[in-house]
Amino acid sequence: MIETHLPAIISLNFLVFSVIIPLFGVWKRELCQPLASLGTGISSVFSVYGFIYYLNDIPLRYLFGGWEPPVGIEFVYDGLSAFVIMVINVIAFFVLIHSRQVAVNEFPHKQMAYYSVAMLLMLGFNGMVLTGDLFNLFVFLEIASLSMYALIAIGDRAAPFSAFRYLIIGTTGGTLYLLGVGFLYTVTGTLNIIDMAPMLPEFAGNTAVITAVVLMVVGIGTKAALFPMHGWLPDSYTYAASSSSALIAPIGTKVAAYVLIRIMLYLFGIELIDLVVPISYIVGLLACIGILYGSIMAIAQNEMKRMLAYSSISQIGYIIMGISLANPYGFIGALLHILNHAVMKACLFMVAANLRQKEGHSDITRFDHSYRRKYPWTMFSFATAAISMVGLPPLAGFFSKWYLVLGTVEADNWLFLAVILVSSLLNAVYFFRVLEKVYMKNPDADEQIPDHVGEKDEVPPSMLYSTSILAVGLFLIGIFNVAIVTVIMNMIPSGF
Repeated sequence: MIETHLPAIISLNFLVFSVIIPLFGVWKRELCQPLASLGTGISSVFSVYGFIYYLNDIPLRYLFGGWEPPVGIEFVYDGLSAFVIMVINVIAFFVLIHSRQVAVNEFPHKQMAYYSVAMLLMLGFNGMVLTGDLFNLFVFLEIASLSMYALIAIGDRAAPFSAFRYLIIGTTGGTLYLLGVGFLYTVTGTLNIIDMAPMLPEFAGNTAVITAVVLMVVGIGTKAALFPMHGWLPDSYTYAASSSSALIAPIGTKVAAYVLIRIMLYLFGIELIDLVVPISYIVGLLACIGILYGSIMAIAQNEMKRMLAYSSISQIGYIIMGISLANPYGFIGALLHILNHAVMKACLFMVAANLRQKEGHSDITRFDHSYRRKYPWTMFSFATAAISMVGLPPLAGFFSKWYLVLGTVEADNWLFLAVILVSSLLNAVYFFRVLEKVYMKNPDADEQIPDHVGEKDEVPPSMLYSTSILAVGLFLIGIFNVAIVTVIMNMIPSGF
């Protein structure tokens, strides 16, 4: 049956299309974007089907070639991995649909390479989520990382330098993770996560295991842009092509956060990970600093993409804070924010791409009240996503913050609670600054803006519909929040 092969179908489909796109792209360049969208759409459909099918079923362990671990490699398809796979693939589908006109304007002669590498990026992300083997996770991590370096390098003049800096930092992070895996292998003799987890309590307090924990958390934390390992992110998101930013920002750091969930909560367990060093509290504290740092730096930015980049540093902090709380509410808040932030940030970066398409820039200081008339749906999408990021009901962003607040109260962690409240106010400052320029008329604007300016001039349908659908999705996620949380509750690790 097809259900038993879903993990392989979902991920290897991207590998197939990464080969198909160059074959057809040599003949006709215009086919690259439709093929990439088709490939991602197929994986998205299977992801949604698989999530529904395996929602209340036992985890599926898919053995490649029929070889049992530790000799063979397996994919593990359970509620958590199915949820994250569905989120990242559906978001990628809308971003690639949106990218059609962006590709024509920003990298017209690189479409074949761009979309082929984008398929490899999604292969890496899907493999990282599905694999049940720690070394295989590193392999997929490198596939995703190399693809990201290439996609980031396609952009402004500063993009190659930003990609090179991320290559140096990202390679360091990957090396630290691999060293940690090596320490665990010397102790347990296996690389399979399910086989290794019950062995680790026997080595509680072992120096090699504690070292492995630190190295792996730091390595993956670098990929997740956890403060202070975030240095690669602002320039990478700012100078990359608009479609690259919209593709990487919503899902790249979320996949890294998922890996942290697997390592900290499922592989080691919170008791073992904090046995010698309070790693969960340290990680939570760094997340709090990142939340405040990212919010403050976002206020200082005039370029919209750079503002959203610093905002991403802040938002990933919410997810990692939820993981560090190590209680049901924190876990629900973290997973809910993976979904919410993926939709919000994809929508916001699409809006930036829309404005660059029409205005040739996304400089906030040059925004004015004519935008609300020229681009009504684009600015509606921005307003919806921005208000959701601030955390106002009934939009999606409110509910993930609400569960994080409940998690901090349950843990009696008033510092983390204060950070959530203060950061929400800071979010309001930098997002409402844009809304003020767009929706409130400047008294001196009549002299600066000709009367004919302000006629409706929206972006092409492929860009407009993708952006608007994600904006409407934020309302739907908020409305059906109870159903989503009920599903997430079935994924809570044992021992919480």
